[in-house]
Amino acid sequence: MHMADALISPAVGGAFWAATAATIAYCSARVRRELDDHKVPLMGVIGAFIFAAQMINFTIPATGSSGHIGGGLLLAILLGPYAALLTIASVLIVQALFFADGGLLALGCNVFNLGVFPAFIAYPLVYKNLIGRQPKQSRMVLATILAAVVGLQLGSLGVVTQTAVSGIAALPFTTFLALMQPIHLAIGVVEGVVTALVISFIYRARPEIMAAALQHKPVGQLPIRSLVATFLVATLLIGGGFSWLASERPDGLEWSIAKLTGSEELPESFSQAHVVAASLQEKAAVLKDYALPSAAIAGADSAPARAERLSTSLSGLVGGGATLILCFLIGVVLKKRKR
Repeated sequence: MHMADALISPAVGGAFWAATAATIAYCSARVRRELDDHKVPLMGVIGAFIFAAQMINFTIPATGSSGHIGGGLLLAILLGPYAALLTIASVLIVQALFFADGGLLALGCNVFNLGVFPAFIAYPLVYKNLIGRQPKQSRMVLATILAAVVGLQLGSLGVVTQTAVSGIAALPFTTFLALMQPIHLAIGVVEGVVTALVISFIYRARPEIMAAALQHKPVGQLPIRSLVATFLVATLLIGGGFSWLASERPDGLEWSIAKLTGSEELPESFSQAHVVAASLQEKAAVLKDYALPSAAIAGADSAPARAERLSTSLSGLVGGGATLILCFLIGVVLKKRKR
């Protein structure tokens, strides 16, 4: 559901950049006020885990489409909504800059759709209301799945609305909406199940951490080394190996565009803002589309399949590492400002 710049006008892109910047500033102030030492490594490793998990597209049966988890709800449940927004923003920044995944002009829209909706609507209004103060695991699973669906439906609606308001892509609002919402309903159910599995594992293994997260209490002196190590190992396994298994089918947004236009990609817009954003992204993307440059692939291996796996693994490890470092630096800076 990462929007490309071809969908967004400079006015809409600029407006959501401003709205997202203001939201990030507010979240930074709240996190600085509430931050405890143990939340910083959690932000780093869970952010890296989300980056790696987003690399695995799963096939949506009978559609010809695929999807991947957004991760905003999982972050909100474990870190709280304010730290979650900072973490998902870090993931999307790394994806846009290093891998040209999602446009720079559309970055504010992507943070809003994948971060604000799950963290500030689905999490407090659906998940927390359904789960109650002393949740049972069955209720926790149900609340997680429903909240994931709501968050992704709102994000999908955001994509369609932002595209329609921009008015630069020939995608009829009603038809685009009729394609996007059902396919992202299916993706949302899968994300909810995956998120519920992760939450259930933590609930069984470390119930005190889930209790602290639910009550927005500091992690404080709770031992979290095992949890940090688990997410770190999962990130290495997913980013370095399991990402090879990702579906090659177009994701829900690309599939919807292809259904309307016959192509997964839209013609590029040539406004000055689009040209500048594309130029910056071209210079910054060291592993564009999660692949090594063709010359590097030719020098690394003559077997295309093996070279592709090498590119995917390297992208997963580099992206996960960059996200971990960025989240850690954000935490360190906020801790220093707090003092």
